[in-house]
Amino acid sequence: MSSNSSNANECKKIAIVINSSWAAYNFRLNLARSLKRHGYKVVFIAPYDQKYSALIAFEFDFFNINLDPQGLNPIYDLKTIMSLFLLLKEESVDLTLNFSVKANIYSSIASRLANISCMSNISGLGTVFIKESFATKVVKHLYKISLGFNERVFFQNKSDKELFVDSDLVLEKVTEVLPGSGVDLNKFIPVKKRMPSKNLVFLFIGRLIKDKGLLEYIEAIKMVKQKHDNVEFQILGTLENLNATVISEQALRGWIGAGLVSYLGSTDSVENVISNCDCVVLPSYREGLPRSLLEAGAMEKPVIATDVSGCSDVVDDGINGFLCKVKNSQDLADKITLMINLTDDQRSIMGKAGRAKVLEKFDENIVLNRYLMCIDLVFHKKDS
Repeated sequence: MSSNSSNANECKKIAIVINSSWAAYNFRLNLARSLKRHGYKVVFIAPYDQKYSALIAFEFDFFNINLDPQGLNPIYDLKTIMSLFLLLKEESVDLTLNFSVKANIYSSIASRLANISCMSNISGLGTVFIKESFATKVVKHLYKISLGFNERVFFQNKSDKELFVDSDLVLEKVTEVLPGSGVDLNKFIPVKKRMPSKNLVFLFIGRLIKDKGLLEYIEAIKMVKQKHDNVEFQILGTLENLNATVISEQALRGWIGAGLVSYLGSTDSVENVISNCDCVVLPSYREGLPRSLLEAGAMEKPVIATDVSGCSDVVDDGINGFLCKVKNSQDLADKITLMINLTDDQRSIMGKAGRAKVLEKFDENIVLNRYLMCIDLVFHKKDS
């Protein structure tokens, strides 16, 4: 981008609106940095927390917003929309980039009220789309209203996009499929295991909710451990408090006490944990485009995942990992056993195939460049 173009961007302010400071810091900071390098003024709008909001504020202006990810209280939600509207007007924001369900919906509406442009990213459909309920109908109705205000709506896999278009929730002409949020290939690189173990280590990465397939993971572990004692199973992720399919702390303690898994808590340096495993496992019911599988692939780790939207976009069965049937612990156990029975060289070949695919299709720069192009188009259209 030329210096003249960069200077022209300096008067343009972009707000990244998202439902948690943790997600903003871990998943959207490189996007903000890329926009800043290209001359845009960037601010973050998210619920405040002591750690991640402060880290973001070292580089960007940060504004707190009360955004309840799970609540369906219309009065509370109207207050959120009005708070967003007033903040966008007060800060003279020119464009909002929205991530997560509530941010996509409420920030799109607030942007419309403030007469500014917006783009939304449907990173995954979440629990409400996995099991049809009253909440599903509410969310679909709100999406249909709010996405109509968007200049661009990004999806992370083709199936999710088709579901929204076929359900008349969004016009196809404004949609686009991105390769997730991409992988930072300078951060996620192949490294030797820092903590060598005689056991094969299988690692689950994700929120501790049933929709991620954790119950099937535990049942599969029980089956595998009956025949193999040279394996270790780990869980890395946060204990959820708000999700409808949350795994209880009591259940987690029971799994640990029975010697089934080791719980590693959460981390901001997931690459260090991946480096010490032999295979990443994600038996999820549905995904957008799972970062855990992409990051594992970038680090040359083979993977096991369910044959569902999102996961099957990343995993080529038998090439860089194995696909198993959804909600089927026996099939998951069979695929884990297949991985155990491979030689070290065979697992290494799978890992290298995974990195090759990530390099070709899921490089973070692909996503960043596409955002920049779409943003430039929006501002060019408004200025012309």
